[in-house]
Amino acid sequence: MSHPNMIAIDGPAAAGKSTIGELLAEELGYLYFDTGVMYRAVTWAALQHNIPIEDEAAVSALAEKLHIDVLQPTVADGRQYTVCVDGQDVTWELRRPEVDYGVSPVSAYPAVRAALTAQQRRIGLQGKVVMVGRDIGTVVLPEAQLKIYLDATVEARARRRYLENRQRGQKTRYADILRAMRRRDRIDSQRDAAPLRPADDAVILDTTDLPIEQVMVQVRELVRHRDP
Repeated sequence: MSHPNMIAIDGPAAAGKSTIGELLAEELGYLYFDTGVMYRAVTWAALQHNIPIEDEAAVSALAEKLHIDVLQPTVADGRQYTVCVDGQDVTWELRRPEVDYGVSPVSAYPAVRAALTAQQRRIGLQGKVVMVGRDIGTVVLPEAQLKIYLDATVEARARRRYLENRQRGQKTRYADILRAMRRRDRIDSQRDAAPLRPADDAVILDTTDLPIEQVMVQVRELVRHRDP
């Protein structure tokens, strides 16, 4: 049976995109590519270089110079992929709270998006890819044969991120995560450059009350019945 050659999965933070995308890519034997890690990498690098996140020109110039690699996992520590910035493994650094806080403004800068979108398209158009992000179906890969938009209430998503952080030993408060996530949702949906929204031909799945297994059942059905 043939499957869609390019699959786009979009949605807000902690809606289940990464988990579903990784599982689906593994089942299909496709490349799993979470484009959000590129924006996190730029944010992390800006912080490391003491560049204020608010300095759009400086952050954009940095994004154009960075060499970012997204690879299959190189360490068996539960990671979904390995992210290297100029040769340095920063995979877990990208989940730090300060990166969470800064990534939405960074990802809203048009020059940053332009610098990263071209690379994302180059990878995606090679096919056999499950690409995950916030503007894949609308901007990065509108050619995708299957577009899925995962959503959930902000409270449910904040709870998931809180539990993830606790499992990794990070001491964060649910209230702080909820506040940051509401802020991020607002920035992502209101930005001028590629705002967060479902593509017109996307299938919207609400994951608020669904375990991963049930979401995967629905996703498999979509893949099975979508023409390649």
